[in-house]
Amino acid sequence: MAELEQRELIKEIEKSEEEIVKALIPKDEADENDAILEVRAGAGGHEASLFAFQIFTMYQRFASYHNWKINVINISTNDSGGYKDASASISGAGVFGKMKFEVGTHRVQRVPVTESMGRVHTSTMTVAVLPQPKEIDISINPSDLKVETFRASGAGGQHVNKTDSAVRITHLPSGMVVSSQAERSQFKNKAYALQVLRSRLYDIQRQQAVSEQDQTRRSQIGTAERSEKIRTYNFPQDRVTDHRMGLSLHGVKEFLKGEDKLEDMINALRTQSESEAMQNLLINIQLQQKADIKYMTIQDYYNICQI
Repeated sequence: MAELEQRELIKEIEKSEEEIVKALIPKDEADENDAILEVRAGAGGHEASLFAFQIFTMYQRFASYHNWKINVINISTNDSGGYKDASASISGAGVFGKMKFEVGTHRVQRVPVTESMGRVHTSTMTVAVLPQPKEIDISINPSDLKVETFRASGAGGQHVNKTDSAVRITHLPSGMVVSSQAERSQFKNKAYALQVLRSRLYDIQRQQAVSEQDQTRRSQIGTAERSEKIRTYNFPQDRVTDHRMGLSLHGVKEFLKGEDKLEDMINALRTQSESEAMQNLLINIQLQQKADIKYMTIQDYYNICQI
């Protein structure tokens, strides 16, 4: 009986230690923000655009899986029906905190429908996820904007091609250009374009702040940059491999449904991220301790030694 109680006590202590560690990890303030999702076909021609379409659809399903709201901002298609690029806004609880782990280059390996020799082709597409700022996070001076309207193209039928409903906004100080043509309403397209612009500017500020915070630590301990390629979808072997942690899950089609398998992958990435954040925190503490010792006076050091 005593041995059983001891084991239960050890489990409770370990659980408490885990909770304390998580509480010490610096939180990303943007994790609870909504997000802008952007996908773009990479190398591989039509096959890459079809892959971009599949990944974008996967994220639409993932949004439904979490009861998030997703609004398409812009879609640029090609003759094969694939996506050259597409963007959407996603809102809901903890959107950026999950979707940020999808950023990077995704690779697909499969035999295209048009391949008569049965050869496996490799194509890529990229995913960008930007946290949407709250009103207090960033402000834009209207005089810094150049707003243009143009005739929309692509999906939408004849109506969309006869009206100047599409909107292009240029942020003059940065030269950044965003556009939206998903809606028939010029007003809605302008609102979506501004939403994307605010998110991009906010992300730049956020990344600069993070870079400044980590600059000292990186210069002292170095850094090993990861490969840009984050994940491979291998259809012949029916396997999805995330290269950031070497995790492979079987069932590509099931993964592309944007449900449990994608959720499991993201949760594993989040756990790894928390572990790395804890390691960085400990390194920062050690560096700070070294710095404190370096700038101690002889008397301070003598006093510590006497304790």
